[in-house]
Amino acid sequence: MKSFQYSLILILVSAIWGFSFVAQRSGMDYVGPYTFNGVRFLLGSLSLLPLYFLQKDRVKLEFSAFKRISLAGLLLGVALFIAASLQQIGMQYTTAANGGFITSLYVVLVPIFYLFLKRKVGYHIWIGAILAVIGLYFLSVKDGFTINWGDSLVLMSAVFWAIHVMMIGYYAPRFPILLLSIFQFATTAILSLVVAFVYEEVVWTQIASGYIPIIYGGLFAVGIAYTLQVFAQKKLASEQAAIILSFESAFAMLGGWLLLNEQLGWRSLMGAGLMLIGIVISQIKWKKG
Repeated sequence: MKSFQYSLILILVSAIWGFSFVAQRSGMDYVGPYTFNGVRFLLGSLSLLPLYFLQKDRVKLEFSAFKRISLAGLLLGVALFIAASLQQIGMQYTTAANGGFITSLYVVLVPIFYLFLKRKVGYHIWIGAILAVIGLYFLSVKDGFTINWGDSLVLMSAVFWAIHVMMIGYYAPRFPILLLSIFQFATTAILSLVVAFVYEEVVWTQIASGYIPIIYGGLFAVGIAYTLQVFAQKKLASEQAAIILSFESAFAMLGGWLLLNEQLGWRSLMGAGLMLIGIVISQIKWKKG
């Protein structure tokens, strides 16, 4: 039952991320990709500080423990920065359908990477991952599938999304959730803003004009969703988490239908259904008779 509850938390995370695609698309109308990522991750990091200091059971950490947590957050932040940057830049040169499908290939990459680490992956995970990928294909790819420069960048981002999910699966059970998230987001924000000030024109009036997508992307998609991900992955395996989180594409489809009046065809509905079946199967642990 507890595993099911943590799975529901990750479904909520995938819903927040799915609807954030609308915010990300509109946010790019005002600022560049690094500026958008930098500001929203900074906002996400700052939004968690009051929660951390208001914790009644907050433990005062020794310097050695604080150093280990900051190092873990730094590594997570670097992986998150690379993944988010490659995805954001690649989406400028490819279609949303191809980008969404390629990004979610981390569903398959996570168990594949674990094979190289000699970690046993159950058959239910493989079946769920394959069904999820097939569902993503029907959900996202509609006018053929070609590999161009943008597709290549998004494919590279999928590799780092998979690495990021695996890293969270490793660090989440070992460190305090909020503090780990704060360090992670702050690292991503600093790296993004440094690149933004070097390669982009950062105009504060443009940032203010895009405050709605930036606030959603910072408070909800970063501050709330990523922290809930870390919390849930304290109890769920990374390969299970990857399959559940891939359902964000279905929620992105729902967001397009509700907010952008996009039509849903049979391919989209079938794809969402296959992904849901894949998620359910991935949560079932078969016992040998």
